[in-house]
Amino acid sequence: MPLRKAARPVLLGDPDPRFRHARQELHQLGYFLKGTVLKRMMKCGHPKCACHRDASHRHGPYFEWTYKVKGKTVNVKISPQAAPLYQAATKQHRKLKAALARMERLSRTALVQLAKQAAHNDSPGKPRSLLLTVDRPPAPSSRLARLFSITCPQCTARLTVLDEKSGLGRYTAK
Repeated sequence: MPLRKAARPVLLGDPDPRFRHARQELHQLGYFLKGTVLKRMMKCGHPKCACHRDASHRHGPYFEWTYKVKGKTVNVKISPQAAPLYQAATKQHRKLKAALARMERLSRTALVQLAKQAAHNDSPGKPRSLLLTVDRPPAPSSRLARLFSITCPQCTARLTVLDEKSGLGRYTAK
C-alpha cells in the first residue's frame, strides 16, 4: 500500500517583503562552509633561526581552514591558491546563518499574528483551544512560575501556562 504524505497546514496571507528578501538572499548564495580560514606565520624547529628572535621573520604564510565537529576543533591545511575560495565559502556560510536567523525571527512574528487572526476569526459561540509554546515564562523564583494566565482585553481570550519548564500552555477563547 503506498504511503500518503501528511497534509501541510496552509498559512494564509502574503509573506512580509522582508521575509521574501531574505528568501531571495538564500537563492543567491553559492558554495558555503562553516568555520574560518586563518593565515599563520610559524616558528620553525631550529632554535637559532631568526624566526625565534623576530616575529617579522617567521615562516609562511600558511593557510588553515578551522571548523568544529562534535565539539572538537579540526584544522585543515590548505594551499595559498585555495585560501580565497575557502574564505569566500566561509563568508557565504555567515550570510546563510544571518538570513536564516532573520527568516526565523520574521516567521515567528508572522505566525503570532496569524494565530491571533485565526483566534479572532473563529466563531464566537463556542470555546476553542490551541496548544502553543511561550517564549519566556516568568523567572523560577517567582510565585507565578508554577501557573500563570494572561487575558486578552479585546476578546477575553486566556493564555494559561501549564508547565514552566517546557513553556507549554493552552490558549482558550470564548
